[in-house]
Order: sequence, then structure tokens, then C-alpha cells
Amino acid sequence: MAKQKNIVKPKIYHMASLWSLTGYGSKKGDWTVDEKLARIKKAGFDGFLGRVPAVTPELVAKHGLVFAATVDMGLAKDVKPKLKAIQAAGARCVNVQMLDHDTPTKRAVSLARRVMDVASELEMDVAIEVHRDTCTETPEKAYALAAGYEKAEKKLLKMTFDFSHPAVIKHLAPANYWPRLAERIDLIQLAQQFHFRPFNGHHAQIPACNGKGGLTAEFLDWLPFAEKVIETWLQAADSGREMFVCPEQGPPGYFLSVFPDRWKDVQTIRDEVDKVWRRQLRKWKGAK
Repeated sequence: MAKQKNIVKPKIYHMASLWSLTGYGSKKGDWTVDEKLARIKKAGFDGFLGRVPAVTPELVAKHGLVFAATVDMGLAKDVKPKLKAIQAAGARCVNVQMLDHDTPTKRAVSLARRVMDVASELEMDVAIEVHRDTCTETPEKAYALAAGYEKAEKKLLKMTFDFSHPAVIKHLAPANYWPRLAERIDLIQLAQQFHFRPFNGHHAQIPACNGKGGLTAEFLDWLPFAEKVIETWLQAADSGREMFVCPEQGPPGYFLSVFPDRWKDVQTIRDEVDKVWRRQLRKWKGAK
């Protein structure tokens, strides 16, 4: 009789960004990174997003949170030193914001190949983010990079998905969030890092809380999209796969003066996404 495989359910890690706590503190200024990590842990998050050198190995060890590092990458010569510094800090995964909005695809593909080669050499989980003011600023640029990488390497490019930027570029209505943003389901299923900043077609960031103890209509319009992402990801998830989800709500430049408390919003988004995850995980069929 064949031995049954030990099947481990996929796991979600709820991550909070240090960036979301920008402006929080006292009259003396922002909380320190140490204080922010303590707040993140107290709020029940599994991990956090941050950057070295502000995040140190000592801080990661002290708070026992999963560390997802973010790094800017523009030159091939910087790839190995930057990734090694992040690795030394104890990062579990790395999100790369690469090059500039006007970088030609050919150059972007070349640097992406270097990034992923070094990541493989160092045995690190690294992904290129779909993000404003980078070589993936528009869906066309992001998918051109992915196609160029795939042609050169004969494999898919691991990406970090922040769908809020392309949603605004395309001015999408809720009914079109999934049809227009899920152009490459294979890349969504390969990805492990997702920045779940709630959006609509005109704002890259919308509030989750309505200030009256309930949820905003715009957030409720966004939730089915988040559920579709999780459902689709789980459909291809093998035993033990991990998904890192950050409900980013950013400081000035993203939020408007009429928004409610950002940190409360972050926690509310986390809680609602966790409900979605639990609901979809019950449908998961096990190792493929």
C-alpha cells in the first residue's frame, strides 16, 4: 500500500508595512522602527515590510516577525551587494522596485535576469513589483518585461502584484477589475507577494472604514476582486505554499485628509482578507 503524502495546507502571512505607520508617534516625532515593530506584533500581524539598513538582524530577531524586504534596484553591479545585505538581515522574501518609468524593456529584461540569477545563487525568494515610477509602471510595460524574461530564460518571472496602480491607469469600474487586471493568471499563480491596497478606478487607495463602525461602499466593491485573486492563487497552490499579503495604506500622497485612521484601516483590511482566505481555503483540494 502506497504511503499517503503529508499534505500541508497553504498558509497566508498577513504583513504590515512600516511605511503605513509613517507619521505615527508623539510630539517628539515618529515612533522608531523598534516601536513600530512592537505595534505591528501587538496588532496580530505575522510579519512586516521594510528596508535595510533601517531594519537590522537584531530587530528581526527581537520581534519574531516575518521580514519581507523592499529594495530599489537600478544597476547590475548593485544586485548582489544589496541582496546579500537583505539576506543578512533575515528577510524571508524580497520585493524589488526596479529602474524607472521610462526604462526601455530591453534594459529592464537584462537587469531582471541579473536579479533573478543572483536570487537563485543566494537561494532567496525575490520578485519584481508591478509599481508606479518603475519599469513596470503600466500593464503593457510589466507584461512586456515578463514576456522578454520568459523568452530569454524559458521560465516565468516571479512578480509582486500591486493591482492599485494599473487599476487607476485604466480607470476601471468594479465589474472590470478582474477581467482587465488578471491578464496573466499564470503570473498571479506563480507570485507569492501581494500588496492588497484597496483601490477603485480613480484612486489607488480608498478607505476601508467609513467612520461609523462599518465598511465603505468602495471597499465592498473591491473585496470580490481580492477574493478572486486568492481563489485563483489557491487553485494552483501545492501543499505548503505560502502567500504574503500586505494591506498597504500609505501616508500623504496616497491618502486624502478626509480618510479615517490609516492604521485602523490596515487592520480592518487584514481582517476582511483573512475571512476571504479562510473561505477559499476550505475549497482547496490539496497537493496537485
